[in-house]
Amino acid sequence: MSLIEIERRGRIAVLTLNRPDRLNALPDLDDGEAFAGACDAINSDPQISVAILTGAGRAFSAGGDLKAMVGRSALFEGSGAAIRERYRRVVHRIVRSLYGLEVPLIAAVNGPAMGLGCDIAGLADIRLASSEAIFGVPFIKLGLIPGDGGAWLLPRNVGYARAAEMLFTGNSIDAETALAWGLVNRVVAPGVLMDEAVKLAEEIAGQPPQALRMGKALLRQGRDASFDQLLEMSAAVQALAHLTNDHLEGVQAVIEKRPGAFNGN
Repeated sequence: MSLIEIERRGRIAVLTLNRPDRLNALPDLDDGEAFAGACDAINSDPQISVAILTGAGRAFSAGGDLKAMVGRSALFEGSGAAIRERYRRVVHRIVRSLYGLEVPLIAAVNGPAMGLGCDIAGLADIRLASSEAIFGVPFIKLGLIPGDGGAWLLPRNVGYARAAEMLFTGNSIDAETALAWGLVNRVVAPGVLMDEAVKLAEEIAGQPPQALRMGKALLRQGRDASFDQLLEMSAAVQALAHLTNDHLEGVQAVIEKRPGAFNGN
């Protein structure tokens, strides 16, 4: 069974982590390839404008496989050098693939999102949480550190002090706390989580496809660029946007007080 199930709904790609018997634990040794393949397919398909990531069963992802850790098998087998290389080849490939996704990504967090699972959810541009979701980064409780880039990502999502509290205590937070801390955009009832995610995705998918990808790229680059650097990038990208047919259609639609009909050209 493939880790990731992909479903197309018009211009929306729904990615489901499909390992429910193990609470969608990550990663097995071929999971990096699975994420890279799914993300590459979306990036190369101009007919996809937005993606949703969720988990099958009662968890989003429980994170690392504790039995494999204890048995020092799979990802955790062998020397320190071997484990380091597997982190680069597997874990880092997962997070690099998601971070490099060119279309907006919505995480529909349906249950526990722990460790790597929490950080994967944090890579999404927008996060919706079931009221039953919980979030945690219990690495230090296990004598570990975030090997997946979470020490870079989590402070950007919740601020340094709250990231420090989550990491240093290893304590989990519930969905309402995640909302108050800015880790999620909204909390909804479990039965309507995917309906709300799809509704939001449909609204996003109705926007000009090229402008969506350009806008996401600028937001990501703006995290680390100086203001002057971002202005230069914005001018270059905006010049290209002005030459698209979707730009002309968007302006005309506003003038005529009607919805725009965008085709990615």
